[in-house]
Amino acid sequence: MFELLKRVKNEFSEHVPALGKLMLDTTRRNLDPRNLSNTDTSFMLDVSSTMTDTLREAAVNPSKAFGDGMELAQGYAKLSQNVAARLIGRHPDPVVEPDKSDHRFDDEAWERNPLYYAIREIYMLNSRYLQEMVDDLEGLSEQNHRQLSFLTRQFINAMAPTNFFLTNPEAVRRCRETWGLSVIRGLENFLQDVRRSRQMLNVSMTDTGAFRVGQNVAVTPGKVVYQNDLFQLIQYQPTTETVHQRPLLIVPPFINKYYIMDLTEEDSMMRWLVAQGHTVFMMSWVNPDASYAETTFSDYVTQGVLEAMDAVEAATGEREMNTIGYCVGGTLLATTLAHLKKKGEDDRILSATFLATLLDFKDPGEIGIYINENIVQAMESYIDQLGYYDGRLVAFSFSTLKENNLIWSFFVNNYLKGQDPLPFDLLYWNSDSTNLPAAMYKFYLREMYVNNRLKEPNALEVAGTPIDLTSIDTPSMFVSTIKDHIAVWKSTYASYLLPKGRKQFVLGESGHVAGIINPPHANKYGYYLNDTETEDPDAWFEGTERHPGSWWPHWQAWVSEFQGEEVAQRIPGDGKLDVIEDAPGSYVKRRIV
Repeated sequence: MFELLKRVKNEFSEHVPALGKLMLDTTRRNLDPRNLSNTDTSFMLDVSSTMTDTLREAAVNPSKAFGDGMELAQGYAKLSQNVAARLIGRHPDPVVEPDKSDHRFDDEAWERNPLYYAIREIYMLNSRYLQEMVDDLEGLSEQNHRQLSFLTRQFINAMAPTNFFLTNPEAVRRCRETWGLSVIRGLENFLQDVRRSRQMLNVSMTDTGAFRVGQNVAVTPGKVVYQNDLFQLIQYQPTTETVHQRPLLIVPPFINKYYIMDLTEEDSMMRWLVAQGHTVFMMSWVNPDASYAETTFSDYVTQGVLEAMDAVEAATGEREMNTIGYCVGGTLLATTLAHLKKKGEDDRILSATFLATLLDFKDPGEIGIYINENIVQAMESYIDQLGYYDGRLVAFSFSTLKENNLIWSFFVNNYLKGQDPLPFDLLYWNSDSTNLPAAMYKFYLREMYVNNRLKEPNALEVAGTPIDLTSIDTPSMFVSTIKDHIAVWKSTYASYLLPKGRKQFVLGESGHVAGIINPPHANKYGYYLNDTETEDPDAWFEGTERHPGSWWPHWQAWVSEFQGEEVAQRIPGDGKLDVIEDAPGSYVKRRIV
């Protein structure tokens, strides 16, 4: 016992002084005016407007609210009986059964201990009541109803008893086992996250010290063969004796780092593409600061994709190439294609593959709750002050779409239990945020998300030409995923309908990342095909045939028509472009601090 007490004392002696310094540093940092904006105020005003409309509707049509209230009262009556039965050793079925996919209440104390059982059931009853009340409301606009549903879900999940120390049996047990040290460590973790966040708390999801870009992620061999102020171009080392004549240019999203397509050797899409005989070029976008404030969306076309295409031609001697665009990289690629079409140069791109890409932003999914005039004006004001949009705020916004998995589970683990998050390469990439230049992001946000003008022929001018996506007749494949919460598949299907010419829509299983980065060896998720094009995505899906396994081999069979003859392998630096540095280059290593 003496040795145990001595060890606990030493642990506290080590952590408490460091905690005091951390609290002081964190306070100073968060007084920095750069970390303040009126975005949150405008969001709250927008919420207030939604709640006013909700109360008005409830007053006009009280019958459904009364019915929901009666159901709640009946649930409480049954719960009282259940709690009494548990106190005498019986185990009746719960009033509200937790969803099997909900692991917040997996600890046996939620069933064994009558107090915890009652707390859980009260929470589940109230949650069901709030959800049903919102679902039953009529007369609200679609935007208001969506926003109210989102806010209700956020409130419900934030108020879960697992998110509070005294009502989380695992946290209480760990505090007892560590003699209170877990509380100190949890506070340390919290203050560390506050210090590295801006405005909204970004909870650590992984041990960032476990990964190094270029050492255990983004490790496919290659060389940087071109760079300007906006991007570096990586040419990957061939692994086959001969390669396809036409090179492959990949345009990744500029909202995230490119290496989601090159995480580990087993799951790397880059390694797989090279193994198929492609000469692969990857754009690696710079992580901009305030000096990029005037960089425009047109610059991302001209100084980005078009310069990359010229560099690929210089490196290989091939004017024609195949292309892939992922997420907003696909939006940028489609815009570039429409620009080239106006100039009569679209024959340079023989095929275009769009991965989880939105071109029609009419229904952007749940992220649309952040997209309305009040909030966008506040964001524009904040961006103008800073010169860029902080990538951590983008990451936080997307995390709120899956808040239990991407926020509250780590909140409980890191702060209430005082444990460090486990190393996970995908979550490391997710936390490696990228800033967005002020002028570019304001244009992208307003003209595409708010006004949805990209889909309208000639409504937008980019790089000096009006953009008409319906003029694109380049053979194209759109790959989307059925559980995508960022680029909702029915919206990507509407995007697929815009270009003309030969095209195909592929619907993968899983979500925005796992459904796209789906290597064949894993044999994990399948995909759906239907060669008959219809205006209605539901009708298209009804006529699909499911295919097991990865969509990658299907894509390879499709693109083989455009890859040309076999030629000798191309070594980076052998063409007109010299090697600048080893892949993954220096741009991708720049993190937000």
